[in-house]
Amino acid sequence: MSILINKNTKVLVQGITGKEGQKAAASMREYGTQVVAGVRPGKGGEIIEGIPVFNSVAEALDTFPEISTTTIYVPPFAAKQAILEAVENNISTINTIVERIPIQDTAYCLAAAREKNIRLIGPSSLGYISPGEGRIGVVGGPLELANQIFSPGSVGVISRSGGMTNELSWQIRKGGLGQSTAVHVGGDLLMGTAYADLLRLFEKDVQTKTVVIFGEHGGGYEFEVVEMIKNKEFTKPLAVYIGGKFANLFPEGMNIGHAGAIVGKGQSADEKESALKSVGVLIADTYEDLVVKIKPFA
Repeated sequence: MSILINKNTKVLVQGITGKEGQKAAASMREYGTQVVAGVRPGKGGEIIEGIPVFNSVAEALDTFPEISTTTIYVPPFAAKQAILEAVENNISTINTIVERIPIQDTAYCLAAAREKNIRLIGPSSLGYISPGEGRIGVVGGPLELANQIFSPGSVGVISRSGGMTNELSWQIRKGGLGQSTAVHVGGDLLMGTAYADLLRLFEKDVQTKTVVIFGEHGGGYEFEVVEMIKNKEFTKPLAVYIGGKFANLFPEGMNIGHAGAIVGKGQSADEKESALKSVGVLIADTYEDLVVKIKPFA
């Protein structure tokens, strides 16, 4: 079992004719993901990486009504329109790698998706992978590298950082374990799918025995996790590493790294760790320690 994707998931790529869209389509197919169609207005009828291209999402769905997931590779100025087109056509899961989307556009898209109970992963998400089942986006990199990093197992992985999604998964593999699903949620201030949303899915997944989170200072997403654990919405062992402890040396409001990593009052790494510890979460001093923390439970 896995979350978000399995061998039967049918995938659409919006922006498939661009360099990054082509690369993503090829990478997903190479991993065994069923990428069945692409979209690029004005390019309908073309074939990219063996995949038929349509002028609109609606046209793609007319031919492939079983599509349940789309991944978006368009310029930032076109992202809002692409996301809303997917929402209007009721595609249940939307992943977008697009960075630098204006925050008001992101907020509008997230509200539109929530209204229809559609899951949006991103913005600024490299994607997600369930080893042996499929992947969305380019998480894991080239096939040879992805196969070295990821292996089917019982550890769920959630990360704010794309690079650390791979690094942390590699640490898990080196520790003799494997991953159920690894998700890069994206580094923007607003997240379409937050830690708590994914933990609810992992809670129901029989393959997942334990979960690790690579977080960062700024934002209140860890405090949502605290509340859900208090309410017994997540009961499995959870280990967390919060990056950016040095941020308490900087003035409030300063941005460090990701767009979401803003130094904020009450949102420091230490404050998050204290709240998480209070509900039994295992806190790692280094990200390498996450594997040590969860190994007894995996």
